[in-house]
Amino acid sequence: MADKVEFNWDGKDMKKRWEAFTKFGAATATEMTGKNFDKWLKDAGIIDKNITTTMTGIAFSKVAGPKKKATFEETKKVITFVAEDRSKNSKRTIQEELDDITEKLSRLEAPTISSAARADANGVYSRLTDHTKYTGAHKERFNADGSGKGKAGRVDAKNDSGYVAAYKNKDTYDRAHGK
Repeated sequence: MADKVEFNWDGKDMKKRWEAFTKFGAATATEMTGKNFDKWLKDAGIIDKNITTTMTGIAFSKVAGPKKKATFEETKKVITFVAEDRSKNSKRTIQEELDDITEKLSRLEAPTISSAARADANGVYSRLTDHTKYTGAHKERFNADGSGKGKAGRVDAKNDSGYVAAYKNKDTYDRAHGK
């Protein structure tokens, strides 16, 4: 870093925001991970075509080293490296970029979860209960209108009306012998 840069933010207020992002995904975390740092920058709108997650990852690993986590003071150094990278692309000074980044970061209270996937149960139930998609023996469980047949659709009824097993001619003796 060629220029001396200075952070223009309230230390306690920013530390509270930093802790919120540090604990995102791990409630007991005390240091910022690279993933959480990128989340912080994405939520603030800092990561764009000029600054990518690759660039922030490199800046983070320069400061954090092999431990892969950064304290609040180390995170400030990473932000300075990010401001340096942005200034190379934007032709603004490092201090201007740093002020812009810190202003965007200070607007965030906590991590957003708006991009999380939400389950839509309607699609699942409508597919599972659509009788037209059933094949084989399962399609016999439903009438043409889609209503279930109940036990008649699940069990083949056994005819136990004969006097011996498998007798199929019940009530035919009298007709056959003229009685």
